[in-house]
Amino acid sequence: MKHTNPKALATASAAVLALSAPALAEPLFWSTQAQPIEETQAMREQVLAGFPGGVSFQASDGGPWLTRLEAELSSGSGTIAVLGALHGDLTPLAGDLVDLSGADIAGIPDGLLELGRLGTDEQKYAPWMQATFLMAANRQALDYLPEGADLDALTYDELIAWARTMAEETGQPRFGFPAGPQGLKHRFFQGYMLPSYTGSMVTEFRSDAAVAAWEAFRELWSHANPASVSYNFMQEPLISGDVWVAFDHTARLADAFNQMPDDFVAFPAPAGPEGRAFMPVIAGVAIPSTAPDMETSMELVNYMLQPETQIATLRATNFFPVVEVDLPDDMPASVRAFGPAIAAMTGAPDAMPSLLPVGLGTLGGQFNAIYADAFERIILGRQDIAAVLDDQAAALRAIMEEADAPCWAPDAPSEGACPVN
Repeated sequence: MKHTNPKALATASAAVLALSAPALAEPLFWSTQAQPIEETQAMREQVLAGFPGGVSFQASDGGPWLTRLEAELSSGSGTIAVLGALHGDLTPLAGDLVDLSGADIAGIPDGLLELGRLGTDEQKYAPWMQATFLMAANRQALDYLPEGADLDALTYDELIAWARTMAEETGQPRFGFPAGPQGLKHRFFQGYMLPSYTGSMVTEFRSDAAVAAWEAFRELWSHANPASVSYNFMQEPLISGDVWVAFDHTARLADAFNQMPDDFVAFPAPAGPEGRAFMPVIAGVAIPSTAPDMETSMELVNYMLQPETQIATLRATNFFPVVEVDLPDDMPASVRAFGPAIAAMTGAPDAMPSLLPVGLGTLGGQFNAIYADAFERIILGRQDIAAVLDDQAAALRAIMEEADAPCWAPDAPSEGACPVN
């Protein structure tokens, strides 16, 4: 029998381990965002290239992203330095995220910071970048604004008066709304008008305040271009001149501003009795409790929040900064127009972030249909508002209970399924 030299075996084992173990690695930025290859490359070459020592940026679909993170959390040690993900991805991880209260977050609006606390007293993630919906107007429409109205602090009553005046004085309805089959009308009701009147997306769905919101929209709709039922992207009727004032997602307004930059202005969504509700698509950066080097992780978080990095991220991903920045002149016209409008909306004293639905899983489509169907019945079908809301509230309650989804902002946190009063 051949005997093995213990010293030689130890030396060989050490050599094998040295070859198989990763070298002292760059911090790993593990993200669900910037997955398209061109965005991933831009993140590496344009956004993160300036971080001292470099960064390993890796983007993944949500499933693998969570699987790897959960494996590291279960083992008690990991390689992920910083997480990048949407608010809904980070929400269930609150207990495994490091407090970022000491990060450089002073320039981020309070409403967005509150979202990042995830219902706790700690800053569980730092808002990183955002997309949202805005209002847009042809400059010709500004001549018909109600006297004393501030475009950056408009109310729904003023928007209705504006639409009425345009229709009366130009002889045709000039307000437009994305009510087509692929239009994002449900987001307007979920995140904008209803919360502005009720302070809620779910709980107060059938309240007296919700009835008042639908009554107000019914009046606004009476001054809308009838072709709105076919509009999916509002940039097209804005370009054609069929519509002078419209609401839509920034991505669905961009062509109008890029093709005719001198003709349009962007401005925040209006406010109702409860505030200026808006639906941000928020991505955040967070540090898992298993990060290998907390100091480096915190430095990377702070780096992502610097104005220069935020501008580079905008170029790479088309997501807008969460801190106030001076946008360079070489940005597309749409970006230069939308940036200040988004900043005015998110930083408004009456700002009310209303999040995309959280925790619904495969029931998300049915949830959206509740709001779209309410529009069809109340606005197009002229059915009784309270009766429709009673019917739809029962369906909404069933969805929330089946998903067992707790409330999200602007509704107050709940234990178990978010209630529908």
